[in-house]
Amino acid sequence: MPGVSWLAALARNRRALGQRAVHWAWRAALRAGAVTAGTPAGARFAAFGPGSVLVFPSGAIFGEAWIEVGTDTVVGQHVSVSAGTVPGQELGPVPLLRIGDRCVIGRGTHIVAHESIVIGDDVFTGPYVYITDQNHAYADPDTPIGRQWPANAPVSVGSGSWLGAGAIILPGTVIGRNVVVGAGSVVRGHVPDRCVVAGVPAKIVRAYVAGDGWLPMRPGCGDREPLAEPGPLPEPGPLSGAGPPTGAGPLTDAESVEGVPEPPHPVF
Repeated sequence: MPGVSWLAALARNRRALGQRAVHWAWRAALRAGAVTAGTPAGARFAAFGPGSVLVFPSGAIFGEAWIEVGTDTVVGQHVSVSAGTVPGQELGPVPLLRIGDRCVIGRGTHIVAHESIVIGDDVFTGPYVYITDQNHAYADPDTPIGRQWPANAPVSVGSGSWLGAGAIILPGTVIGRNVVVGAGSVVRGHVPDRCVVAGVPAKIVRAYVAGDGWLPMRPGCGDREPLAEPGPLPEPGPLSGAGPPTGAGPLTDAESVEGVPEPPHPVF
């Protein structure tokens, strides 16, 4: 019937207009909610470089006065970036979290700082990466783990590195420059420059050798190379100086590698 056809067409037009209005409003909200150096939210950070943006909607963002973000860095949607345990906590005179220049932090990533996390320049992460310098302790077998005092250890991610989707970077980890961390890896220990680590726990599976390029593990070294023992980090310098010293060689004979011992206060 002509009347029914006219009403159906009107209903379709209303739905189309409604959808366009919702999408327009969402795009407007994305623009208005983004945090940049020129916004009041950006001014709450210890440093927030020009050209950087925290994309809206974000995850949990607090402790901004102890967080530094370099220039031209993109922090994706639903990323949680925090310093301290709860909003409003007094955390001392120096920043606890530094993210360098030209970084890209993937959707849903969590970066949780309590003592010191330094991320160098040009570090890219996939989605849902987790980086923390604090973990639950379980030294007392009779006390619920959630009620035991947590253990902290500084974390450093060297410039030019890539952290694959779902990677977990545990307290005390020092990742060198231009390192690839495989998706889903759990990293704890010292990772030398220019290598690929993968697995749970992560171990070296490939490394760059000058003159030979990227090579897998040598025959006779076992299937994978354990990471070096975690140790104290040097005093954090400028954002571009993140990462460990470059003296560690890319590969080591299996006999000279001891793996990762338990720390004095168990955290993993």
